[in-house]
Amino acid sequence: MDKLRHLTTRQDALIAAAALAGGLLMVAVHGYTRWSGDWDPSAWVRLVPLLGLCAAMLLRRTAPLTGLALATPFNVADVVFGPSIATAMIYGDALYAASLYGRRRTAEWLLGATLTASLAVAAGLMIALGEVAVGVLGGSVGGVVWVAPVLTAMAVREHRFRAQAERQRAEQVARLAEMDRLAAVNAERARMARELHDVVANHLSAVALHSTAVLKVRDLDREGIERSMEVIRENSVRGLAEMRRMIGLLRDGDGADPAARPRMTELEPLVRHTSRSDLSAGLEIAGEPPELPAAVELAAYRIVQESLTNALKHAGPGRAEVRVEYTRRRVVIDVLSPLGRDGARLPGTGSGLVGMRERAVMLAGDFDAGPDGGRWRVHAELPVEQQAGERAS
Repeated sequence: MDKLRHLTTRQDALIAAAALAGGLLMVAVHGYTRWSGDWDPSAWVRLVPLLGLCAAMLLRRTAPLTGLALATPFNVADVVFGPSIATAMIYGDALYAASLYGRRRTAEWLLGATLTASLAVAAGLMIALGEVAVGVLGGSVGGVVWVAPVLTAMAVREHRFRAQAERQRAEQVARLAEMDRLAAVNAERARMARELHDVVANHLSAVALHSTAVLKVRDLDREGIERSMEVIRENSVRGLAEMRRMIGLLRDGDGADPAARPRMTELEPLVRHTSRSDLSAGLEIAGEPPELPAAVELAAYRIVQESLTNALKHAGPGRAEVRVEYTRRRVVIDVLSPLGRDGARLPGTGSGLVGMRERAVMLAGDFDAGPDGGRWRVHAELPVEQQAGERAS
């Protein structure tokens, strides 16, 4: 039973059985051609090519070329006995199966062979009988029985090939769409991570530093305590407002509250509230501030904010200088702070520098950070062209 399953398919077995039933019916009603003369084989003899052709149909999918090779001699024998429409259709199916399920070159070869055979039949009948009409009729019958199945199989094969190509193309488009979706999700996660880091780190660093000063400095006067508590309260309120803005963006999208986005005009209070007992900060603005794209303004503000946060965490005693220069094409940011000598005052993850660099690169700008003499220098240049802001958005 297992060998039979490998030899044929259930569908081919049913087709072969139906062909055999139709062939037997044609033999029973004498539905076949009789050649002139005394040559008229009996019905039992005519069953031999019919049975051979039906047996070859079992191989139409599993071994189509073998099936065609087996069917050909039986078809020749049937033509010699006197062809019938049933055997002609069965042999046409063998040609169709070999062209469809075999190799592409096989179909091309069979097309040439059947065309040659049809022309040979036409020429042979013209020569043998001396009648052009009979030759044309014989060649036409050969074309219908032999050439037409091969052409049909080639058309079906081409249609299947195109359908498969379209399915593969659709799968590729789906995969690309999924990759684009994942890239968009990762980009959004990275953006939100930068925003959360900049918002939380700046305000909580100020809160942590000033609360530590209040706790550690025992003889801190009342004025110093009040100044530290004001900074703690200011940063707590601003941090809470920023967190609410971020939650609104997550819920409603970028258009939730455009007015709540930080602007470069808010740099002065940001710098003013960046201080320690041994560190102050100053701001210098050069040039006339233009109307900046939203993405450029946000990136510039966050770079200054994160630079000041790092100064609070790591800088030594002295003064941090923030310089923002507006030119016709770029915003140039320089933040200089004293190098720390006793190590970092607060631990950091190093993601601040990564986030600032990402913001600059996304806008096709430049970013650099490192020691410069006895100070730590953060330098960023952001293009202010409209297309840069749109590309980042």
